[in-house]
Amino acid sequence: MDEKAAKPEAPGKVPILIDGKKVHAPKGDATGVEIRNLVTPPIGADRDLWLDLEGSLDDLVEDSTTIELRPQMRFFTVPRVINPGASRGPAPR
Repeated sequence: MDEKAAKPEAPGKVPILIDGKKVHAPKGDATGVEIRNLVTPPIGADRDLWLDLEGSLDDLVEDSTTIELRPQMRFFTVPRVINPGASRGPAPR
């Protein structure tokens, strides 16, 4: 086996994806707040954080939710409040 392939990318870290960006998080458990702070700038309160689950419904990650991080977990964010038609301008009279 190739020695280089056997070594972890970042010792003591686990690679995860947040909005498609690879991030090295500390191994073990992390709260929603800790996951939000892994990217720069941190994910703001105006966005919801979700855990992308293959084959089932995705999970909303609240700030106090604790998740055991595993390699290649995928998280994504969406606007917390979606206001349809907000960018259309004034309503017709």
